[in-house]
Amino acid sequence: MNLPNKLTVSRFGLTVVFLWAMFCNFSYHYTLALLFFCLAGFSDFLDGRIARARGLITNFGRLMDPLADKIMTCSAFVAFVESTHMNPNAPVKVGAWMVVIIVGRELAITGLRLLAASKNIVLSAEGYGKHKTISQIIAIIALLIVDACKEWPPALENLVASWIPMFASIMLWVTVTLTAISGLIYLWRNRSLYLDDV
Repeated sequence: MNLPNKLTVSRFGLTVVFLWAMFCNFSYHYTLALLFFCLAGFSDFLDGRIARARGLITNFGRLMDPLADKIMTCSAFVAFVESTHMNPNAPVKVGAWMVVIIVGRELAITGLRLLAASKNIVLSAEGYGKHKTISQIIAIIALLIVDACKEWPPALENLVASWIPMFASIMLWVTVTLTAISGLIYLWRNRSLYLDDV
């Protein structure tokens, strides 16, 4: 297994420990969850960069890299719904309907790619999808900082808490909007795959 694929596999493990840190009750557990998610996000950037630079693109990578990304981000958003339920006074609330849009989009596009593969067609990622992924990662990190900053020294907490909840809320709405729009565009542009025998 080459280095990019090892980094991809590590993202599954980092997602597990991220979720563990989110819901374990010990000092600095939100800060630890933030660290694990940032490491997972960085591995996503790094594995693709290394694979392209060294010509190490494999079928395993084509399959597992997007799957690891989707599990990482969808797990985080589902976790936020649970944490919002546990803390009704949270400054930023992640609604279940938002997560349904995000997860539903990912399932729809994965299904479309599987359909395309059955017809020996490879559907590559588009610009909208890449912007969507970036916005999701930024939104998740911002939402994690909202909780993690409560564990930090008062001066740092006050500095961050004065603006991060508003930024996280804006990024959450941007993410939901981009996710929905990018999914609809992708489905429309590739409609011949699922409408050709209607």
